[in-house]
Amino acid sequence: MKLHQTTTQHIASSGEIANPARFAQAAAFRKQRWQVVGAVVTISFLTILARAGISAAKAPMARDLRINDVSFGLVFGAFALGYAVFMLPCGLLADRWGPRKSLAVSVFFWSLFTLLTGLVSGVVLLISIRFFFGLAEAGVYPQATRALYNWMLPRERGLALGLLNIGSRLGAAFGLAATPFFIEQLGWRRSFVLLGIFGAVWAAIWFLWFHDKPDFPPASKDVNARSIAPKSGAAKLAIPLQEFLSSHNFYLILYQYFASQFTFFICLSWLLPFLKSRYAISTAQAGLYAGIPLCCGALAMWGGGSMVDRIFKSGRWQLSRSLPAMVGFGLAAVALLPAPFMQTPETFILCFALTTAGVDLAISPSWTVCCDVGGSYSGTLSAAMNTMGAMGSLASSLLFPILMGWTGDIKVYFGVAAILNVIAMVCWKYIDPSRSLLASDSLIRSGATIEPIESCMPEYVDTL
Repeated sequence: MKLHQTTTQHIASSGEIANPARFAQAAAFRKQRWQVVGAVVTISFLTILARAGISAAKAPMARDLRINDVSFGLVFGAFALGYAVFMLPCGLLADRWGPRKSLAVSVFFWSLFTLLTGLVSGVVLLISIRFFFGLAEAGVYPQATRALYNWMLPRERGLALGLLNIGSRLGAAFGLAATPFFIEQLGWRRSFVLLGIFGAVWAAIWFLWFHDKPDFPPASKDVNARSIAPKSGAAKLAIPLQEFLSSHNFYLILYQYFASQFTFFICLSWLLPFLKSRYAISTAQAGLYAGIPLCCGALAMWGGGSMVDRIFKSGRWQLSRSLPAMVGFGLAAVALLPAPFMQTPETFILCFALTTAGVDLAISPSWTVCCDVGGSYSGTLSAAMNTMGAMGSLASSLLFPILMGWTGDIKVYFGVAAILNVIAMVCWKYIDPSRSLLASDSLIRSGATIEPIESCMPEYVDTL
């Protein structure tokens, strides 16, 4: 830490640390950064609210459109397929166009297809619209991740990316618990139309307000800019395939996220109708129960993001990513095994809440390590990771009813999920955040001591 001490002493002796104007600029810049976090958390909430709403609306939609469970599995799966198909192009567009344009376009189109969901007249049209809805929504998280990569310090990204995903869990929890009420008051058609309008308004505000990169205050231009803005500028409109395919980090990051989303997606698809049918409870009760794991997941994301940043600041870069993720996947695997044997909805939800909390502990490390490893291609790498997550979601949405039909219970499904989580836990032992895809994106100082670049920042940068 000698470089840190020397730099701090130099700044202090020059009198810059005591400059009130620079402190004011730093405070204003910090406020701007967290306003960006607030904006992407809001759209994360609305995005998953739109996605989870169809699960809560399944019963009246199935009745009105005469859709059976197998066909509704195709409805859930159509979204997951569309989500996977367009993920990489959306991530690359985020790196090329910047998150201002790309995220506004993505949100506008998912808002349009959410609105059209309320106008469908049959199952074929519904499947088609949900596929295009998945295409449109595919860009939201990679593009929001790129926005946070541009704006946030490395030591803040764990919590910022955790908060981004907390919005998704709170949106899902609210959707599952409140959608039955709104459907009762407005009907499922008007509910989807209203939600689509909200999303379109957000897209317009984001496009007019957001800037792709911050204007650095003078106190931070010499050092901090290197930690926030990508060194190599915008990505080219091409994926550096050799760098991606030759990176062992790439494969490990993708697999562990497949396991995570295979386990989690049941919350957004079959959990509410499963609770209602197995335990003979009302839709409202099932919605409240189904929201509990999502709330636990949100708390786990907060804790995981805070843990990532706290350990990172201590200088243990790899441990800051691997420890929360390994603990999370281990917890999920252990909690999955007894869940199928629970005889009451309360005990079942307790097990599934622990499972969801476990996989969600790994969410912040997953998205943060995409910034570490991806650098100026962080949008593309996070999109590739999320594509595998979408494939996990697709496998989950299709396998759950199939395995239920074959075996009559959920033991096999939960057993498969537990095995996937154990393998994901092992993957995190070998993920190395210091090995960037491109050498120019590395946050590592040259020399014998490997430290995060922020250990070398002037002391006054803490006000940022």
